[in-house]
Amino acid sequence: MRIGTPGSVALMEPDLYYGSYLRLDKLLEAQELESTKAGETVHDEMLFIVVHQAYELWFKQILWEMDEVRRIFGQTIVDDADMGTVISLLRRITEIQKLLVQQVSVLETMTPLDFLDFRDYLFPASGFQSAQFRLVENKLGLRPEDRMKLGGAPYTSRFNPDDMGSVAASEQEPSMFDLVERWLERTPFLDHKDFSFWEAFQKAVKERLEADRDVVESNPRLTAEEKTAQLKDFDTTMEQYEALFDPDKHAEQQAAGKRRLSHRAFQAALFITLYRDQPALQGAFRLLELLMDIDEGFTTWRYRHAQMVLRMIGRRIGTGGSAGAKYLEKSAERSRIFGDLYNLSTFLIPRADRPPLPAGIVESMRFKYEG
Repeated sequence: MRIGTPGSVALMEPDLYYGSYLRLDKLLEAQELESTKAGETVHDEMLFIVVHQAYELWFKQILWEMDEVRRIFGQTIVDDADMGTVISLLRRITEIQKLLVQQVSVLETMTPLDFLDFRDYLFPASGFQSAQFRLVENKLGLRPEDRMKLGGAPYTSRFNPDDMGSVAASEQEPSMFDLVERWLERTPFLDHKDFSFWEAFQKAVKERLEADRDVVESNPRLTAEEKTAQLKDFDTTMEQYEALFDPDKHAEQQAAGKRRLSHRAFQAALFITLYRDQPALQGAFRLLELLMDIDEGFTTWRYRHAQMVLRMIGRRIGTGGSAGAKYLEKSAERSRIFGDLYNLSTFLIPRADRPPLPAGIVESMRFKYEG
């Protein structure tokens, strides 16, 4: 018998039983085969159900972690003490994503013929109706305009009324992208008294690009056509750099769909990446890395899923009426959320060329311990 918690009145309670705690009676009875209902049990339908139910449990856990991260970043001030928690939770999501990909291999132990034995029983149900995964996408920051339409209809059209309502409501909530953007916009250190980081950085970038241009122009191994092509690339790169320093040009890139982060947030992310060795920026840099890891994890899973579907049904339509593997492949290409963070590498320069930070900024970024 269990006695009450320390300091409470002793209460005699029945011992907590493993199966009761996990509600295994409900969990293990939740696999109802449509083929069995039709009077012709197909063995591999059990695997299909278990794998997809496991997916939904992992989606639930991802949402649980994301909601806590969003709660922390939704505060006016994000306490440094909370950054360790955020990083830990995001890292947990990346580990769960590895399991999502691995489960595809388990599903592929079922052959295409095995799947065809029960596939017709599944119409018109489809993975597109996973409301939890749509919540994951929306809360992470996927926008309605980023999505592909399904048969010309919005992605919510295949949901029942309850799921449609909850998914639509999540579009109105601040996403992880929104909250991280606001957090980046509050980054200090970018301007400090008489030191303007961006003026110094712009000068260093110009010198680096001019040096690279000289290498191309003086390279005797390049043909005239190759030189022209590479110099044109330099011009394109220079335009991107100009947008980094000019808010109006950045806004033009946003309007053209080439940038999503605000100008201030993009600059802050680049500053953090350039000076990530500074103690005060190490946690922030780890955060940006993990956001890219999560983006990459879902992209990998989407592509892996598309290849599995191609293997199982070829170019047939999906049970939900989509173009099957082709739809999934295109969806994977359009579903990146933190693309701006990937693009930061375009603007990096060698450590030796970085503008030295003033002593006051360096001092403010250090961890200080007093004995």
